[in-house]
Formats: sequence, C-alpha cells, structure tokens
Amino acid sequence: MNKATDQSVLLAQIGAAHGIRGEVRVKPFGEADMLDQYGPLHDAAGRAYEIISMRPQKTVLVVRFKGIDSREAAEALNGTELFVERSALPAPQEDEFYLSDLVGLEAVSPEGEVLGKVAAVHDFGGGDVIEIRLAGGKSELFAFTRENFPAIDINEGRMTFVPPETISAREEEEQ
Repeated sequence: MNKATDQSVLLAQIGAAHGIRGEVRVKPFGEADMLDQYGPLHDAAGRAYEIISMRPQKTVLVVRFKGIDSREAAEALNGTELFVERSALPAPQEDEFYLSDLVGLEAVSPEGEVLGKVAAVHDFGGGDVIEIRLAGGKSELFAFTRENFPAIDINEGRMTFVPPETISAREEEEQ
C-alpha cells in the first residue's frame, strides 16, 4: 500500500454516507468526472480505495468503493482524504500546474528578493489560499490571485509575490 507521500496529490475527501448500501458522498478537488481514471486511490495511512461506481449529485459525487457494503462502514470513512500518486496524473499543459507543485516554491518580490516560501495551499471554500512562511519565520495566508501572485515559474522554483498593502501596514505597526 502507498502511504501519502510528497509525491501524493490530494484529489478528494469523503463526506457523509449516502443511503444504506455503503455509498458515500465525495467532494472532488479537481475535475469530478476524472476521479475514477487514476486507478486505486489511497488515504494518508496507505489504505487503498477502488471505485466501483460513481455518479454526480449536485456539488459532490456519490461513490461506491470496493469492500464498503454497509452504512456503518461508509460512515467510518467520513473525513478521509483521498490521494493518488503524482505519476498517475497526466502531465500539466504548458502554463498549467498542479496546486501541489506550488508547495516549496520561493516567494520572491518583483525585484527578486526572497520574501518567504510556499508552505501550503488551502481551500477553505472561498477560493484557493497560499500559505507563505515569511523570511522572519511567521506564516501568513494570502488569496491566490493574479494580483498577489502575478508570475509562477515551477522550473525555477519561484513565484512572484506582491504582498497586499495590509501586510506592509502591519509590519510598520509592529516596529
């Protein structure tokens, strides 16, 4: 079994049970109709999940996994994150990337000064948010917008970061 590793990409999260026969609601973090195209998924502990069937329902998928045959078994999966190895995913097109590719990139000013490093990418429901571990060691969250991050160069390991005015004002207050 594959445990979630640095080469694992989070694809979805299992939600509530659906019905009495072991189906679950699954929130995909990418294209919903592709979830069953990558082979077995796995959780952070390495347990494999093979999709037997899936169908869209509003903003989620209703999924039946092999070996999950009761409501109780389905309920036990609530909150489980589902990963796939990066090598199972198609290569991104030119000027595209996976959000997981951003983690570890240097956040640099438009002038090239290193401001910090991308620690994580989050989605709290209002759009993607980039967590930057600033040069001083403190982490801050920033909306993943073109204004804040106008250029990304995966090959160079850096992304241009233009901090919002509120960060500059907060730093002046602390001094």
